[in-house]
Amino acid sequence: MKKKDVLNLIKCYSENNDAGFRAQAYQIAKEFDSEGDVQLSEYILSLLSGLNTFVPQMLEGKSDFFKKIIPTQEPLPLPEVIKDDLIGLVNAVGHNIGINKFLFHGAPGTGKTESAKQVARLLERELYSVDFDSIIDSKLGQTSKNIATVFDELNNLSHPEKVVILFDEIDAIALDRTNTNDLREMGRATSSILKGFDTLNEKIVLIATTNLFSNFDKALSRRFDTIIDFNRYTNDDLLEIADIILDYYLPKIKGAGKNKKLFRKIMALMPKLPYPGELKNLIKTSLAFSTIGEEFDYLVKLYKNITGKNQIT
Repeated sequence: MKKKDVLNLIKCYSENNDAGFRAQAYQIAKEFDSEGDVQLSEYILSLLSGLNTFVPQMLEGKSDFFKKIIPTQEPLPLPEVIKDDLIGLVNAVGHNIGINKFLFHGAPGTGKTESAKQVARLLERELYSVDFDSIIDSKLGQTSKNIATVFDELNNLSHPEKVVILFDEIDAIALDRTNTNDLREMGRATSSILKGFDTLNEKIVLIATTNLFSNFDKALSRRFDTIIDFNRYTNDDLLEIADIILDYYLPKIKGAGKNKKLFRKIMALMPKLPYPGELKNLIKTSLAFSTIGEEFDYLVKLYKNITGKNQIT
């Protein structure tokens, strides 16, 4: 830790500069971590997590277009190839050279939105989602004006370095403008997004998700620094993910027992394993509706949900 860090910390405290104090404390924690003193770094971070010193402008009720996303404690198992891409994303942001716009594309249930939550957690930033229901307006030209307002508010944030903005299912307002079936109003909306991306404060991290990448506006695609494909799951990946999901939820069911071999046998009955979102719902539902006191009834329920049969054969 450098002398200037201590001086800056004291200066921020004496000036009642809570945001500056917190930012400087985070910097000190990172320096300890880089020097190998992980325990002290984690202790500082734990103290900071209990402080309510950072309040982004959007928490002050000044915008109708954003919703704060609360992180969950549920596991997010991903294939190594996608994990590596996300780690690369976090590292790229950390270099502070203006890499800040990312697109996650893939089928529903592949973990795009949940990954955005994890990225925000790793970057120690608040996560806000753009509320498209508030942005899209039936009045001619109003949707474009709303989008312009969104980017104006983003570029005037007090602490842009402390937020991740999520454009979840951005295809709702970013259609291909060359598509003859596209509404003219949505074409104007896409143009407004292009302008907003070009002027976005580089300190803000923006993540967009889409299920319809093949129909995505190519001009907008080029605005992203990195595009991550979430469709890269092998069958073995999905089997391992099913195990992780079961291990997380099983202890929450009183009296339920574990039989990994039978569980895997039942899962293998599916011609094609679904993506993690559907896998989680399938396993959670089987556990939730199992009979209390019957140790392996959830496996019977799982078997029925997969095959339609009432008894395991």
